[in-house]
Amino acid sequence: MNAGTTAVDSKVLARVRKRFLSESGAVTEPEQRLTELLHDEAPLLPESDVVTVAHRLTVELVGLGAIQRLLEDPAVSDVLVNGPGPVWIERNGCLEQTSVVLERHAIYRSIERLVGPLGLQADRSTPIVDARLGDGTRVAVVLPPLAVDGPLIAVRRHHVATQPLSAFGDDAVVRAVHRCIHERSNVVVFGATGSGKTTLLNSMAGLLPPTERIVTIEDTAELRLPGDHVVRLEARPGTADGAGAVGMRELVRAALRLRPDRLVIGEVRGAEALDMVWALSTGHRGSFSTCHADSPIDVVRRLETMCCSGPDRLPLEAVRAQVISAVDVVIGVARGDGGTRSIRSIHGLTASGDFVNLLGDS
Repeated sequence: MNAGTTAVDSKVLARVRKRFLSESGAVTEPEQRLTELLHDEAPLLPESDVVTVAHRLTVELVGLGAIQRLLEDPAVSDVLVNGPGPVWIERNGCLEQTSVVLERHAIYRSIERLVGPLGLQADRSTPIVDARLGDGTRVAVVLPPLAVDGPLIAVRRHHVATQPLSAFGDDAVVRAVHRCIHERSNVVVFGATGSGKTTLLNSMAGLLPPTERIVTIEDTAELRLPGDHVVRLEARPGTADGAGAVGMRELVRAALRLRPDRLVIGEVRGAEALDMVWALSTGHRGSFSTCHADSPIDVVRRLETMCCSGPDRLPLEAVRAQVISAVDVVIGVARGDGGTRSIRSIHGLTASGDFVNLLGDS
């Protein structure tokens, strides 16, 4: 616990910690129990200090320690642990180094508390773990020997609030996106990691008719669509030996049997791109997806490469024709120096494979 938080004797804190840890296996309400122990060990401590200290001890002894304290700041979206040493955060869209310094044992303890309750394990046999907490927060862990300088943690908080389209651009941008939705264009949003692809999908989905049935398909569930008829599917990584895994490809196929009016597919990274392209070109108009790419041309090339990477081994010419048939519009998003996300380009894809700037000279 940080020094100077409250005027609590260190011996009192040591006794509270010792008593709590001796019975923690049977404690169902840790903060309440720590409050009781503080009342017992320091009966003259003001109630406001008891509440503060109990919460801090809960974070230390049960929660994620310093990581959780950083996440309690609503302006923090990411917490990044780069091995032993200072912790970095993204606050209001900007990366900054914090004064929090973690030792190796504290990082491993945080990893265990993050992935253990999810039925996952991170060890030398499973050195890479990607998971989602109950509130939607994403957690990525990489352990040595893959992480050369020590265990790595990336925690990305899930933000429920949906931004209006006007946050991504001027009136011309908003009108162009509205037109895509009204004309039921199949849209692929592209950009770098953290550029705002998922945030834009949420904003666009808020404009869909409330009576339509939307099926979302994601590797890690992040979308929070506002409609009344939204069905959410999420891939499952499986056990340490790979048993029980359900990938994006299987989910795309399952979604087609759920009578969707539109599909909203999270970032495609592999062979599932072929199923997505097939689905979008066979009647599910007005669907959305995202892709990690740098330009409109790169979107098409990456989709072609991913489609060809699967076991189907289709010829490139056939895949290219399918991609052109499936994708109507590609929207590029990027993050500015101040952390703001904005739409940088909107291009239509013609039947001949050419791109048309839908923003004109604006």
